[in-house]
Amino acid sequence: MVDSQYYLPNEIGVSALDCSVAFHLLSPQEKMYAHYLSRAAWYGGLAVLLQTSPESADIFVLLQRIFRKQTPAQLEQVATAAGLSSEEYQAFLVYAAGLYANMGNYKSFGDTKFIPNLPKDKLKAVVKASQAFQDQPTEMEALWDSCSCLLYSLEDRKKQLGLGDKGISTYFSGNCCLEDAELAQKFLDSKKLSAYNTRLFKRDNGGKTCYEVRLASAVQKDCAVEGECESCCGSFNFEDKEFIVKRGDYAPLMEKVSYYLQQAQAYAANENQRKMLDEYTRSFTFGSVEAHKEGSRYWIKDKGPIVESYIGFIESYRDPFGSRGEFEGFVAVVNKAMSERFTKLVSSAEVLLPELPWPREFEKDTFLKPDFTSLDVLTFAGSGIPAGINIPNYDDIRQSEGFKNVSLGNVLAVAYATKKEKLTFLEEEDKDLFIKWKGPSFEVQVGLHELLGHGSGKLFVQVSQTYCDQPRDWRTGDETWDSKFSTIASSYEECRAECVGLYLCLNKQVLSIFGHEGQDAEDVVYINWLSMVRAGLLGLEFYTPESKSWRQAHMQARFVILRVLLEAGEGLVGLEEVTGQDSKPDARITLDRSKIHTVGKNAIHKFLCKLQVLKATADVEGGRALYDGYSTVSDSGAHNFLRLRETVLLRKEARKMFVQANTRVNGDSVELVEYEGSVAGLIHSFTERFQDEVEQLEADLLELSKRDASCWFPGYKRVCK
Repeated sequence: MVDSQYYLPNEIGVSALDCSVAFHLLSPQEKMYAHYLSRAAWYGGLAVLLQTSPESADIFVLLQRIFRKQTPAQLEQVATAAGLSSEEYQAFLVYAAGLYANMGNYKSFGDTKFIPNLPKDKLKAVVKASQAFQDQPTEMEALWDSCSCLLYSLEDRKKQLGLGDKGISTYFSGNCCLEDAELAQKFLDSKKLSAYNTRLFKRDNGGKTCYEVRLASAVQKDCAVEGECESCCGSFNFEDKEFIVKRGDYAPLMEKVSYYLQQAQAYAANENQRKMLDEYTRSFTFGSVEAHKEGSRYWIKDKGPIVESYIGFIESYRDPFGSRGEFEGFVAVVNKAMSERFTKLVSSAEVLLPELPWPREFEKDTFLKPDFTSLDVLTFAGSGIPAGINIPNYDDIRQSEGFKNVSLGNVLAVAYATKKEKLTFLEEEDKDLFIKWKGPSFEVQVGLHELLGHGSGKLFVQVSQTYCDQPRDWRTGDETWDSKFSTIASSYEECRAECVGLYLCLNKQVLSIFGHEGQDAEDVVYINWLSMVRAGLLGLEFYTPESKSWRQAHMQARFVILRVLLEAGEGLVGLEEVTGQDSKPDARITLDRSKIHTVGKNAIHKFLCKLQVLKATADVEGGRALYDGYSTVSDSGAHNFLRLRETVLLRKEARKMFVQANTRVNGDSVELVEYEGSVAGLIHSFTERFQDEVEQLEADLLELSKRDASCWFPGYKRVCK
């Protein structure tokens, strides 16, 4: 028996993301703009396969070839004849849909590997009986052989993403450890290079350690690009180690991204969009993060566009070291009615910011009012779809030039809907209220989290031997939040933002902006706080006891908040282990709503102040001690969290998967192609998504995968060239 956390259940929820109304309201020019941006996002998103695991790209191509020849309904007859039961065939479809939805065979939320929930010989039988195999038996046999063992492997190191012996990561060659990542970061800082679009490969060069830093770019020549005095590429000696910086990672994919961005330029609405796309194209062509930063500056200036988008190597959650960005790209259409609420929140920001608990000198001198819009997602390419985003992630731009916030309305509408019987760990009397107010309360939390959480607080910067701000030391100008706080940076910042949301949702003005008054407002506050402490308990699913590590930044943050509120005492939060109606272990979590505004607020006030001061002053040692302390999962103390983790795993519900539409040019117009909200619909959407020169695309993916195949396993050696 395989532990259920390593496969996706047959009854997993699948929902279609509806954006038809918003899309059909666009002008022909806007539809063309959205179409070409979507193409760029989808092709760039394929890089995530190569950023996830050694086998993901091969599995993707295997599935694409099978389902291009036969739809799930057509293949079912073949599978039945090959000896699969209906449950086994459904498990195969769920696995395929899961790989597409996560852009790899590790869960985007939690970084745990998932394998097919059917015997290997049954999967092999349906692959061999497929029309794709009949048409190309030699090629399909080779493809199956290249990935079938890794596809099912649950060796300890392969169960989750991680660095060194803690897991698998294709951001680093398999022989890299934490010390290698730290040394590489020092080297990158010394060369004023960002890690966002890089991967690191450690090699042996005649007995001397050699590191290859590979930049994502369409161009593979290591020449200087416009704006560079000299090429950033070349061979360098650093701390008696050789570092080679070269271009060309994901080159065929970056070429596609650049091509479609250039096509989109012809339909841009204004000069800011044109310049933004020009800089993005330069970034993906030459591997220049500086060009991407310049494009982000134009993106910030593009206020209130009808079609909103962002693309690049953005979030660093899945890099075990916390510095390298996963590729993502989204295209979305503004939901005007919902956006009005966020605009009011932005207008109130300067009044709300002083309410935060840290001293005035720890807040930005001037609040740069961002765009804050609610969007209906047309395209979100990457490993998963969030509910809200605050970008860009470049500290220097955010602090001095601004940022944007987006709430993804059609994601919120379906992602967190649940049935009463599936609500775990709550008292019965809380469940109806939870279902009624979960959506509205989460909307408030997302708004506060993104705008005043990620958008607040100052970072002190050292300039030469003096400091541009007081008090105390922070980073040098070349260091970033991610590079300084590395492995805890993402989760620490998510925790800070979540705390801001909890703290400011107590403000009546905030609740009024979102249309909540009187008892309704109090219910929204109660469910927001209850949802957070329940999420902290659910977060235990994403903790790995063997390596004592967390696999998901947001869920670690929520567990930390649960610990803080439990520590506050006075009966604010209750957590007890019980026996469920099915006679299996269960748990109950309670929140005393009468103490939220007193005991709860005071606890978050103190903790939030500590988080901000330690961050602002770059007290890495103090910040790590604080955060690691609350992140500890043990079987001692008032609560046996290791045992509670087993209960959480026993009763967990799989995250929903989303089916996204495609766009297709038909003459002078763009059509929206929609699919049913099912695993078959999700599979169909992907087989129709990549039809441009599909054989070349798949050959490129397989070649990119093959080129580095030997890098991920011990004993790998190759001479640097």
